[in-house]
Amino acid sequence: MVFSSLLFLFRFLPAVLVAYYLVPRRLRNLVLLLFSLVFYAWGEPVYIVLMLVSILVSYTGGIAVDWMKQRGSRAGARAALIVSSAVSLSLLGFFKYADFAIGTVNSLTGAGLELLHIALPIGISFYTFQTMSYTIDVYRGEARVQKNLISFGAYVSMFPQLIAGPIVQYKTIDKQLRGRRESAEEFAQGVHRFMTGLGKKVLLANNAGALWNTVQAMDFARLPALTAWLGLAAYTFQIYFDFSAYSDMAIGLGHMFGFRFLENFNYPYISKSITEFWRRWHISLSTWFRDYVYIPLGGNRVNALRHVRNILVVWLLTGIWHGASWNFVIWGMYYGVLLLAEKYLIGGRLKRLPAALQHVYCLFFVMLGWALFVFDDMGQGLSFLRALFFGYGQGLANTETLYLLCNHAVLLALLAIGSTRLPRRLGERFCAATREHEAVQTVVRNLFYAAVFLLSLAWLVDASFNPFLYFRF
Repeated sequence: MVFSSLLFLFRFLPAVLVAYYLVPRRLRNLVLLLFSLVFYAWGEPVYIVLMLVSILVSYTGGIAVDWMKQRGSRAGARAALIVSSAVSLSLLGFFKYADFAIGTVNSLTGAGLELLHIALPIGISFYTFQTMSYTIDVYRGEARVQKNLISFGAYVSMFPQLIAGPIVQYKTIDKQLRGRRESAEEFAQGVHRFMTGLGKKVLLANNAGALWNTVQAMDFARLPALTAWLGLAAYTFQIYFDFSAYSDMAIGLGHMFGFRFLENFNYPYISKSITEFWRRWHISLSTWFRDYVYIPLGGNRVNALRHVRNILVVWLLTGIWHGASWNFVIWGMYYGVLLLAEKYLIGGRLKRLPAALQHVYCLFFVMLGWALFVFDDMGQGLSFLRALFFGYGQGLANTETLYLLCNHAVLLALLAIGSTRLPRRLGERFCAATREHEAVQTVVRNLFYAAVFLLSLAWLVDASFNPFLYFRF
């Protein structure tokens, strides 16, 4: 079940909202837990057991860590943390990486080991990191132990951000789980944010994805370079609007239930360096690796050699986190090398360039990164990279290139504009201009969101292409 589906919009969401606001406040976490388990089980009923095991392991681990700390046994608390984290990572490793490991061994040794063909549990990378953040936060004293199993289960399984984030660190939501105050104003804010995400997903990401699928289906050996770059631009927009739309909808749903999740995107495509890009893209993942891997390794407060090691370790893990395939490993190391280059080789020179050239530099390498990211088949990925740079001796463009450009010109313009702060600034200027006419603001705002909702519904009723890219991670 995805947020941009009629089933979710007209059945599941109304049901959970009605149940949530009808029950006494003390039972609302229970309602969230039960409906979240139903939401997860809708697609993969068998893996609900895996999620419950993860919840119980981390819940028990947190209590054990706290119990040891209260008795002054730092070593015991550390042991409890290690055991809890090891179990969580083992579950993630087995279900996500077992076949990848077996396939790699077969390739290197010719062992011929049989693959397990284990289906990937949806969202396991996200909820594993959330359970680990809980026990680590308790160990560090940054959050209180949660002794209410229902509240802890609601935190791990909460359907708004369960499948594709944003990754919620326990310390940022601890107080909200224990006591939060919902309000009509916050609910309305949540509806508006959800509608924004729904429009981005259905009207922008899906159409960009359709263009990318058209190009991806072509013979790369005969693909004009401009067509290849057009397809890559479409995927570049698709993955941003798809993932940021999910985050918008998750944050909006959080507001509807009284939660405030942290932002996950901050206009990454306006960045002028790769370093800046990763401060703006998938912020919750970058923050998780910073807080729980990079800083414990020493961060940048070490000598240059160890700092290089820390960066490469973080980006190796970032790549592996995204998927059990060598293209993700290469993608992670690609960014590790780029970030090190900016830190130690080209950072000063880059800042002296005109802002437009800095922006072009950043987008060029980000787009190449997506070319590495999108193809699980390394041969296909290398073939596409070759097509981008005239590697088959093909021309710049043909009639099909011109057709695709003309047919998608308006879409591409909307995608480019939507990737910037311009729409937000226009909204802020409208609010400033109508500051003394609050009723006008309210009417226009609601009409805008109603139009987005109706257009999205029209598209959903008529179309079948409606994927969420990050569900596979």
